Amino acid sequence: MKKKVFSVALMCGLVAVVAAASVCAQLPGTTLRASIPFDFSVRGKVMPAGEYQIRRVQDGPDVLIISSMNDPHVRAIFETEPVETREPSSKSEFVFNRYGDTYFLSEVFAGGESTGRELPASRQERNLRRELASNKTAPQMVAVAAY
Repeated sequence: MKKKVFSVALMCGLVAVVAAASVCAQLPGTTLRASIPFDFSVRGKVMPAGEYQIRRVQDGPDVLIISSMNDPHVRAIFETEPVETREPSSKSEFVFNRYGDTYFLSEVFAGGESTGRELPASRQERNLRRELASNKTAPQMVAVAAY
């Protein structure tokens, strides 16, 4: 009986360590910065072109904040979901969905990681996606290298 309890406790501890390691690997604790050459939307808020940084709000990777390095009043907090990529980039990047001349922040990847963070589509983006689908066209993905 003691052996069985010990085995279960050991497995739970191992699962907790592996889960914590994968959560930490999804976006490093460091801030990711990028120069965005176009206006873009995050959670319905239009952000002007400029220098931006993304960082975690808390220890977990789910909630991130993007803030302008040019204007301290320009920022947005947003929830994310994990997203996988087949070919990890060696550089960190911000990924945008482009619909004509309208851009939406879509994903954030840390360099060398196959798991990144994905933003849920806003109502405006879903509407544009439906409109494009009726015209049988798809949004373009635009990646901006982070530093």
